[in-house]
Amino acid sequence: MAAQAHNDWNERIALAQQMLPLLGQLHRNNNVVTSVFGRLLVNVSDVDIIKSHRYARHITEHELPLEKTLPIVQELVAMNLGTASIDLGHLVTLHDEQGGDLGEFLKRELADVIGTSTEHKQTDVVLYGFGRIGRLLARILIDHQSVDTGCRLRAIVVRKNGENDLTKRASLLRRDSVHGPFHGSISIDHDNDILWANGTPIQIIYSNDPATVDYTRYGINDAVLVDNTGRWRDREGLGQHLKSTGVSKVLLTAPGKGDVKNIVYGINHDVIEADDTILSAASCTTNAITPVLKAVNDRYGVEFGHVETVHSFTNDQNLIDNFHKGSRRGRAATLNMVLTETGAARAVAKALPELAGKLTGNAIRVPTPDVSMAVLNLTLKQDVDRDEVNNYLRSVSLLSGLRQQIGYIESPEVVSTDFVGSTHAGIVDGLATIAQDNHLVLYVWYDNEFGYSSQVVRVAAKMANIQQPTFPSDWTGASAIPAN
Repeated sequence: MAAQAHNDWNERIALAQQMLPLLGQLHRNNNVVTSVFGRLLVNVSDVDIIKSHRYARHITEHELPLEKTLPIVQELVAMNLGTASIDLGHLVTLHDEQGGDLGEFLKRELADVIGTSTEHKQTDVVLYGFGRIGRLLARILIDHQSVDTGCRLRAIVVRKNGENDLTKRASLLRRDSVHGPFHGSISIDHDNDILWANGTPIQIIYSNDPATVDYTRYGINDAVLVDNTGRWRDREGLGQHLKSTGVSKVLLTAPGKGDVKNIVYGINHDVIEADDTILSAASCTTNAITPVLKAVNDRYGVEFGHVETVHSFTNDQNLIDNFHKGSRRGRAATLNMVLTETGAARAVAKALPELAGKLTGNAIRVPTPDVSMAVLNLTLKQDVDRDEVNNYLRSVSLLSGLRQQIGYIESPEVVSTDFVGSTHAGIVDGLATIAQDNHLVLYVWYDNEFGYSSQVVRVAAKMANIQQPTFPSDWTGASAIPAN
């Protein structure tokens, strides 16, 4: 038995090693980004490839065989593809469903990108602020630059905090107690206030006044500026950025106030118009729950519901008891569960108007540094069955246009740290689902830092009109999704 397992592992390693140079060739020569059910296969090892294929069992209930993906990769290399994002897991699933010759299937599915350009628009991105979200945005954008997705991080704006400010900023980017070390190398050009990250120069700009910065001085033009400070949340405050030179659009990483559109990518990103100059990416909790609520409402109809968020503590809380202007948040974050309010339930309506007035919500801050959970207690318009709901949500996570936003898992052993680094807005815990008559309780995990930051980058790309072709395309009508 042990010998068989060892041989099986060696066979997997051999297949993964065959795949590695082909994936690199697709990336370098064709600007094709490959993945397995959302897990990128760029700058990975042979073991990473095997692990991504094992991950598939959480979605399809079966491990994805490398024997099925390797022939697809071999075919892709010979197809003269243009810039695209291709999910091998989804292609295997679709081919299993349709059958037929693999080569003809791929030509049919990828027809729109065969023989097209490998180049696309580059948009300058500026980060205003460099806290928890700012540094994760920087990591994601730097990684994305290696896969040429069009959003190019050019500068970070901060207030100077001492002579060694640049060194400390670099250290905070390089090391993270929650998300681990930076994947790559970082060096500092002290003379020009530049951080070099994986060969990319990032200008550090020191300023206390967003309106007075001249970004064109650094060769930055028509930039999308992402404000992750939270200092300004309305149009007037955020509009200060537009008075600077070189910035054309502003994205807020917090719920916007007044008439600022709150965007949850995957739900209402289509309302973004070319002349929208100020937008909000809403909150981490709103991003986590809105896609799941939409999926449930579309299938079963939601009469009303309550959202209880078990949320990791954040920097706005005190480490030890001290004065705080907010209720209860002055008590020690690492020692207490802290009951507080959340506007996420109300904010859902800004992205999903059909749920306006149907949701209430509260939050409990708990002594963990990252990864939160939303408990959706819903009364539906029809009776539901637990297994049918889970099968539906699993299918949505696999086959629908919400597959970047909704993840699904069934494991009796997962805990919060298992979701650190998840790029999904939220992950449904299928084993925790409760259904009785027309009452449904869903448990949704979410990395309130990294998952949310991934959503922010998607919105920024949409604002910049950067749309990388994705294959397979969204097929919400697939037979695997239960019909009404």
